[in-house]
Amino acid sequence: MIVDDEPSIRTSLQGVLEDEGFKVICASDGHEALKTMEDEMPDLVLLDIWMPGIDGIEVLKRMRELHPALQVIMISGHGTIETAVNATKLGAFDFIEKPLSLERTLVTIQNALNFRRLRDENIILRQKARGKYKITGESAAVTHLRETIERVAPTQATVLIAGENGTGKELVARAIHQLSPRNSRPLVEVNCAAIPEDLIESELFGHERGAFTGANERRRGRFDLANNGTLFLDEIGDMSPKTQAKILRILEEQRFERVGGSKTIQVDVRIIAATNKDLKREIDEGWFREDLYYRLNVIPVFVPPLRERREDIPLLVEDFVAEFAQDGRSTRKTFSEEVVSVLQNYSWPGNVRELKNFVERLAILVPEEVIELRHMPTSFHQSPDEVCPSSAIDQANFKQAKIQFEKDFLRKKLEEHDWNISKTAHSIGIERSHLHRKLKAYGVSSEKPQPPSTKS
Repeated sequence: MIVDDEPSIRTSLQGVLEDEGFKVICASDGHEALKTMEDEMPDLVLLDIWMPGIDGIEVLKRMRELHPALQVIMISGHGTIETAVNATKLGAFDFIEKPLSLERTLVTIQNALNFRRLRDENIILRQKARGKYKITGESAAVTHLRETIERVAPTQATVLIAGENGTGKELVARAIHQLSPRNSRPLVEVNCAAIPEDLIESELFGHERGAFTGANERRRGRFDLANNGTLFLDEIGDMSPKTQAKILRILEEQRFERVGGSKTIQVDVRIIAATNKDLKREIDEGWFREDLYYRLNVIPVFVPPLRERREDIPLLVEDFVAEFAQDGRSTRKTFSEEVVSVLQNYSWPGNVRELKNFVERLAILVPEEVIELRHMPTSFHQSPDEVCPSSAIDQANFKQAKIQFEKDFLRKKLEEHDWNISKTAHSIGIERSHLHRKLKAYGVSSEKPQPPSTKS
């Protein structure tokens, strides 16, 4: 839309823009422009400032009140820097002086439309992200989890998410960020278990050029990148004591120095941490700082294992099948009721991650549209006694049964992987160091049993 009281300006601009393929509507003053917009909404407005009746600045205010996302370019033959600044503060995309340069006008129009397109795409992507990171399930445990997320997200409080591997702790962190006032800023992730101890300080705080061998340029750290947003510290229990001390200081002061630097950098970062470990036990064993634990554990959030929310498995399977079909990873498959029932009775030691991988495997490998019992691996046809050893069932209480089950489970998995600690830890979804501590706590030997010697 061109809004200008000079007919020659309207006519010449309309002709040029229509030659460029734009559909153009015109208005001779502000009242006519606002009236026209009631029937036909433009993507962009070229608005003159000096017009009879209401001037362009007032028209801009009304347009922005009615349509906050509308792109408006101001034009004027008597513009001043003060006028341009005022128009920009009110939401104008740009300011062009008369006589108009057609080349500059076209470039500015294209920039404004590209900005609008990127903004619209960003909105669509954010909407998709909210759907992608939804917490699926109608069980009491998941309903409670969603309610907790909705209460916690709008605050600035630090959150500590606890749960086994594969339960969806990252999903919860993303949901909290998406529902928070910081959702327009980045969510920066740090896997504390995946970064070597000698590099984690550089990853978190950044470094100056020449701080160490290979530091050829200044690098911003994750805290810096997450400024005004959220920092997600995954597997916080695997962070070294030295780094824990530095994290504690940053949480308290919200400032730090880059490695090799002396300049103090102030940030505003919300912290969400996650762990699959019992941090209280880690504190007792001297692996985790007690003061850091209490600083992180402002809002504790527990993500339940899949075995405690089996009624959600049918919904999860439906979601996974739809996701794989949409992404082109497989055709749309249907799981029979018998198969879903078997899935609900399985223990899922790898939790939701294991279920998702299993559903994807069947969706890809089974050529038929309906997945039936005959397509299931034999391990899913075990009796309950085979899934849960009798030694665990015979225990006097739940705590003892759980301990006995874990001991039997770890022994069985070690045997399956020929007593290879790394392979066993990877297969059951825990860190190697965590498996070592489990075995030590339960008195389970990590050495392969030797056959008895025979004497002649």
